[in-house]
Amino acid sequence: MHSQITGLKVAAVIFGLMALGQAGRLATQPDIQVGGSSMPLWPSAVALIVLLGLCLWLWRLANPRRGA
Repeated sequence: MHSQITGLKVAAVIFGLMALGQAGRLATQPDIQVGGSSMPLWPSAVALIVLLGLCLWLWRLANPRRGA
C-alpha cells in the first residue's frame, strides 16, 4: 500500500518539476529554433496547464482525506 502512495507522490513531483520548467520557459521567453523556424510559446502554456493538472491530481490521490 505504501509503495503505491510513494509512486503517486514521486510521479506528482516529477510532473511538478516539468511544469516548473515550462513556467520558466514562459517567463524567460527564449528564442528556440526548430528546423530553422521559431518555436511558439503557446505549446508551453498548454503543457504547463496539463502538467499542473496531473501533478495536483496525483498528489490528491496520494493524500486521501482522513475520516471522510
